[in-house]
Parts: sequence; structure tokens; C-alpha cells
Amino acid sequence: MKWLLNRSAVFVGLILILSVSVYASNEKATDQPNLHLASDNPAAESSPTEAVHEGTSGSHAPGHPDLGAVLPLWSCIPFACMLLSIALWPLLMPDFWHHHFGKISAFWAAAMAIPFLIVFRGNALHEILHIILADYIPFIILLWSLFTVSGGILLRGTLRGTPLVNVLMLAVGTLLASWMGTTGAAMLMIRPFLRANNYRKNRTFMVVFFIFLVANVGGSLTPLGDPPLFLGFLHGVSFFWTLKLFPHMLTVVILLLVIYFFLDSYHYRKESAAPPKDESDEPLKLEGYHNLIFLVGIIGAVLMSGVVDWGEINVLGIHRAVQDWVRDGLLVAMGILSLVTTSVRVREDNEFGWFPIIEVAYLFIGIFITMIPCLLILKAGSHGALAFLINAVTRPVHYFWVAGTLSSFLDNAPTYLTFFNTALGSFYAEMTEAQAVPLLMTQNAIYLEAIAAGSVFFGACSYIGNAPNFMVRSIAEQTGTPMPSFFGYILKYSLVFLIPCFVVVTFIFF
Repeated sequence: MKWLLNRSAVFVGLILILSVSVYASNEKATDQPNLHLASDNPAAESSPTEAVHEGTSGSHAPGHPDLGAVLPLWSCIPFACMLLSIALWPLLMPDFWHHHFGKISAFWAAAMAIPFLIVFRGNALHEILHIILADYIPFIILLWSLFTVSGGILLRGTLRGTPLVNVLMLAVGTLLASWMGTTGAAMLMIRPFLRANNYRKNRTFMVVFFIFLVANVGGSLTPLGDPPLFLGFLHGVSFFWTLKLFPHMLTVVILLLVIYFFLDSYHYRKESAAPPKDESDEPLKLEGYHNLIFLVGIIGAVLMSGVVDWGEINVLGIHRAVQDWVRDGLLVAMGILSLVTTSVRVREDNEFGWFPIIEVAYLFIGIFITMIPCLLILKAGSHGALAFLINAVTRPVHYFWVAGTLSSFLDNAPTYLTFFNTALGSFYAEMTEAQAVPLLMTQNAIYLEAIAAGSVFFGACSYIGNAPNFMVRSIAEQTGTPMPSFFGYILKYSLVFLIPCFVVVTFIFF
């Protein structure tokens, strides 16, 4: 163990030294005319209300240089190491990971932030503060409130997870996701789904398909469903335009549900699954149902923050909309009210515990901070190290797969915004956003469909592709359901079941 820690310390030390030296060689670029400011780059600009969801990182205040134009691609190495840590440590040293994952997350965050601050000083501090105040804190508050409120809703009674019952539960969760958000639907449905199948031996694939459908694909139909669609709504895409994605979503949902039904039926017969003999039939009833009021309050607070404009507040140099602060306060209030008004017994019977949200909070602060260079480079567009990729995106199929692939590992909301602006610039370069967006929705709707579908669907490809994925995994493991590793999830499930469905969508629609 000491040997491993010593080698890790040396490795990070080398990263720090190399980072400072290479960053410093590029620092002079921040004083050169070819380094555009955010105000000169449409793809890097965002409205004050964009911070409403957990995916608007990378926005710059006017006058701050766009560091993405000078950051080398290798500056994403700490982010890659963070992902590898999530993938490998639980396999290689599970006990160490369980007790020290927060330290490992901080370790990689420091590996990126320290040289970044040494070289770019105030500009780097602005980016770090922005992602913490405008992205990470709202992200955690939203997840915490949904996790807390949904944990107070208990479905009692005998519900046996047969293949048909499971398909129906997945279908209901998928439908709910577009109207209460993928996170809300996932947190509401995962515990009843797990309890219904607690007598089954093979439950891993069930939870994976739950992540596919309820935590991702189901959020395709309205701006409330998933952060990138909400971001499009803030930029002028009409609320009900996203219903155009219904055929795309229906195709993926039908394919996945059919695959799931055959898988579940096979395992059900193979296991000769039967509930415990001493289990008696108990009628279904809902306890803690008053929490549904708080759940509606959370959805209303999120929607409110996207449709009103009450000005801005400057906190530590980061401009955030007043309604965003109000929204965050309302979400905290909903969670506290749920804790105060819900019986402790209900939460205990619901197997409610704080570890899943603590794990997400610790890991995602590392993910968010190490992700800063990746997002800045992406948002720099043709001025950044990924210019070759951005410039190659010209057809709907390109938008679907490139936006989707990046959304599998990066925050899907800024990825959506980047390609949204790329499409606007390609077709309506001389127009304002207010003029161009209605034309994009009508004349070139297929491009916007490709961006939206890719950003939402591909979030299911990895545990970090969308916020609820990791939480569903953590809750499942906490209740005794073994889950695949980071790479196991991708290799055994995403590539085998999910990607072929996206290929079908490509041939039909793009």
C-alpha cells in the first residue's frame, strides 16, 4: 500500500511539474490577439440562467479569455485518471476505495487545479469558482433534494418482479422521466423496483436496463426531462418542440424493453424464481405520499428558474441569476420539509441511507474540476485542440454520434450547447440567436433532433454520462445487488445492447 501511494505521489508531482512548464509556455498566448474573449465566441457564451441545471460549465464572464484556445489536449489527463480511478480502484482494491474514494477524488482535482492556478492565476480561479458555484453546487442540491424526498415515499405490499411486471415498471418510469426529470423518476422508482425483485438471483441486468430507460432515454420528450433539453429551452427552443423526439425515443424504448423481456424471461425460467414461501400477499399501499407535493415543488422550482428573469447577483466574481439562488433555496427547503414531516420508520423500511448521495458528492467534485480543461477545449470550438473534431461535424449523423459520444463521458449540457451553436453558425451565421433558432427548429430540424437525441440517449453509455446513473448504481449496491465495474458496464451492456439500438435510430432517422 505504501509503495502504491509513494508511486502515486511521484506521478502527480511529475504531472504538476509538466503541467506548469507547458501551461507556462502557452501563458503568453493569453496576451495575444489570437486568443479570443468569450464575448467574441458565440459557442462560449451563455445566458445567466444557464446554471439552472447541472451542465452549464465553461461559461465565461465578459472580458475573461477563453482558455480553451490555448489548453493542450493532454490537459485532460487528470480527468482521464479520475475516470480510470472510478473504473479500476473498486476492482483492484475495493476496501481501500470504499474508505478513501473522497481522498482519491481530491487527489486528481488537485493535480489539475494546482498547475492551472499557478499559470493562469485569476482566470483559472474564475473557471474553478464558476464550475463550483454555478454548476456543482446546484447539481448537488438538486440531487440531494430529489434523493431525500423520494426516499420518504414507500410502496408497501406484495409486488413480485416477474418479467411482465418489470417491463411495466420500466415503462412507467420511462414515461415519468420526461415530466419529472430522469433524476426524479429514477430516485422515485429504483427502490420499489429493487424490492419487487429482491427474491431474484440475477438482478444486475435489471438495474442496468433501468439506467438505460428511466435514468436516460425516458427524459427525451420535454425540457424538464434532461439538462441539455432544458438548456435548449433557455436558448429559444419551444417547450413542446422536443416532442419531435418521440419517434426516436419510442424506437429505442421498444427495442430495449423487448430485449429486456427476453433476458428477464430467460433468467426467470433458469432460476425457477419464486418468492419466499412464508411471504403472504399484502395489498399495495403508498406511505409518505405527502412527499409527492414536495416532488412537484422541486419540479416547479426548476421550471420557474428557467422562465423568469429577476436579474443577477455577483458572488466572488461569478454572475448567477437571482432566480437560480431562489430555486436552490426552494430545493433545500423541500428536502428539509421532507425530513421533518416523514416518519423515520418509513425511511428505515425504505432502506434509506445517506451513503449514495455522499459518494456522488465526493466523486463528482473531482469529476467537475478535472473536467474543466475538457469543457473549455470543447467550447473553444474551431479555436481549440478539438477543432479537427468540431470542423468535421457537418451532417445529422455526425451531430448525433459526436455529440452523443462526448456526452457519454462529459457533461451533456455544455456538449449540447456547443453543437447547438455549431449548427446555428453553420446555417445562420449572420443572424442573431433569436432569429436563427426558430429557423433551426423548422428548416433544419433534423440537425437539432440529432443534437438533442445524441446528448440525451448517450448519457446511458457510462456511469458518469448522466447524474442519476451513479446514484442508481450506489443504491442498488447498498441493497445487495452486484453491479458491473465502470468498464464492465460499457463492455458488457452499453456496447452489446445500447449501441446497436442507436445504430437502428441512425439508419431510420439520420
